[in-house]
Amino acid sequence: MEKIPYIVKKRMRLEGIGGHVNLPYGTRLEAVDGMIIHKGAAVCAVTSRNAHLHLARDDDGQGRERGALTLAITSTLEKRDKDHQARWDRVWEDETAQKYRRQDHEDHFLWGHAFFEAPVEDLRHIADLIGARR
Repeated sequence: MEKIPYIVKKRMRLEGIGGHVNLPYGTRLEAVDGMIIHKGAAVCAVTSRNAHLHLARDDDGQGRERGALTLAITSTLEKRDKDHQARWDRVWEDETAQKYRRQDHEDHFLWGHAFFEAPVEDLRHIADLIGARR
């Protein structure tokens, strides 16, 4: 049974699988068999939206940076300003970003689970591509 370390990248205050959780930034957790565990109780699945919004994989010691980058990238792409479409055009045209796109949506760009566990170098590249503040 492999244990994979995760870290809270954004406060996690919600009803988890094993009950209510209120985990501050920087809290360390483990994933076991695809489930995020805190103090022996299941919080959520590794591939869940809650995990993607609040947690970052930290098996390489770069979880804090990975978390900051995924938050910066997603929030920058959500901005509805004059550069909104230009940012998305750059993402659609970029080979690195394409590796993390869910392939089951041909006309939509949705980040796949791999994006949230991507190497920090790839995330830095995507952040620089769209001008995300880090």
